[in-house]
Amino acid sequence: MSTLLEIQEVSKGFPGVQALQGVNLVLDRGEVLALVGENGAGKSTLMKILSGIYTKDSGTISIDGRQVEVSGPREAQLLGISIIHQEMNLLPHLTVAQNIYVGREPRVGPFLNERALRKQTTDLLQGLGISLKPNALVGDLTVAQQQMVEIAKALSFESTKILVMDEPTSAISLAETEVLFRLIDSLRERGVGIVYISHRMEELRRIADRVTVLRDGQYVGTRDIEDVTDEGIIAMMVGRELVGQQFARQEVSRSQDDVVLSVRGLSTKTLLRDVAFDLHKGEILGFAGLMGAGRTETARAIIGADPISGGTVTVHGREVRIGGPAEAVRLGIGYLPEDRKRHGLMLEQDVSFNMLMSSLQQVTGPLGWLRKAKGQQLTQDYIESLRIKTPSSRALVKNLSGGNQQKIVIGKWLARDCEVLIFDEPTRGIDVGAKEEIYRLLNELADRGKAIMVISSELPEVLRLSHRIVVMSQGRVTGTLDNHEADQEKVMALATKDIDKDVVA
Repeated sequence: MSTLLEIQEVSKGFPGVQALQGVNLVLDRGEVLALVGENGAGKSTLMKILSGIYTKDSGTISIDGRQVEVSGPREAQLLGISIIHQEMNLLPHLTVAQNIYVGREPRVGPFLNERALRKQTTDLLQGLGISLKPNALVGDLTVAQQQMVEIAKALSFESTKILVMDEPTSAISLAETEVLFRLIDSLRERGVGIVYISHRMEELRRIADRVTVLRDGQYVGTRDIEDVTDEGIIAMMVGRELVGQQFARQEVSRSQDDVVLSVRGLSTKTLLRDVAFDLHKGEILGFAGLMGAGRTETARAIIGADPISGGTVTVHGREVRIGGPAEAVRLGIGYLPEDRKRHGLMLEQDVSFNMLMSSLQQVTGPLGWLRKAKGQQLTQDYIESLRIKTPSSRALVKNLSGGNQQKIVIGKWLARDCEVLIFDEPTRGIDVGAKEEIYRLLNELADRGKAIMVISSELPEVLRLSHRIVVMSQGRVTGTLDNHEADQEKVMALATKDIDKDVVA
């Protein structure tokens, strides 16, 4: 294979942060190169330089042996570089078709040719095996569907010869992941070079030829994927051997007096049907199921983000009618959303503002004046306990890595001291080292008596964390398993159960 892309000694700094220092990367034609590292290691920064979003401070980039300057996203496209970002870069008020071909729409004179745009999009989606309607509004799609739009958008450029995928499977189902892997195989056969960023080792084993590791903004090394173990890759990433601590699941009191949150007959017009479960003090209750099973919808219905058509929610034995997320917070229910950037953070504000915005009463005086010293101390306490990598509490959240942004959302609800904590994909986009910290944190919270719901698409994560596991399929609960009896086969059997066939029978 011939060298397609070569990055040499690239550095990039931001105010108070040296994001990259002398980083190297080589990508061959028709190769899948895995790029790994902990959150904050510089992976996304390097790829944003390659795609023209950031300008490098020093170093060189060469494509097909010719040194180039990637002055902006348009220049990157002309050079044959496309990128699928970890955080979606879509316009929610536009359709799928308009998002995919924004700025490149077919026209008749000055007018947009809607029919040609729909056909062009339909042909692309069908060719990629993606089941979406061209006229669907992107803002109405699930996170997984939006991710597929991002993938289609990146692959819509016929000139693409370098494709960057930043955590492309973080929000899509197993079936959609297989579709993506088939696409990657076909692109490799066409000679496209792919830089694949992921924390999922099993994915890297499936598709990558080599792996390049970054740590703290510096180049660590590159290895053939067949010549290095998972433990070896992790050791390169974190600078030490990382041994996953297996948390021993202890029995939790199941008396009615310890029930903090009780749900009965919860239904919505769109999906949920007769959902019921109890959540006890000090319990981690896992929610498993395939994409679209209704796990996130259950959480949103509980906190009043989605209207319910039937059923009851009881908090500490008192039936409540939650009209919205603000009322849920007043009742002691905190929600860490699946999409942190859209629903969990104010990106243009600093770390301290985001950490304190749900608990202002704790840091304000009798007349409503903000006690800055108390607020800064509270923020600093959580920065240290959650090990958030930030130059200071005044740093803008948008400049932090995805994993550190996730920790800030967690810190926001810890500062509020909510009794019920609902974590929807708590480790999505978080590296292996940070995952261990999140797991430790969730267990500590349970030990302190917090009642915790954990929704996760990673089955090993659910099995590891949960005292009990609620399995859902097609908007219904298909079973609840105690941790000691649960395994992947039993969970998947319940997750794939066809409710409608059972009803007909």
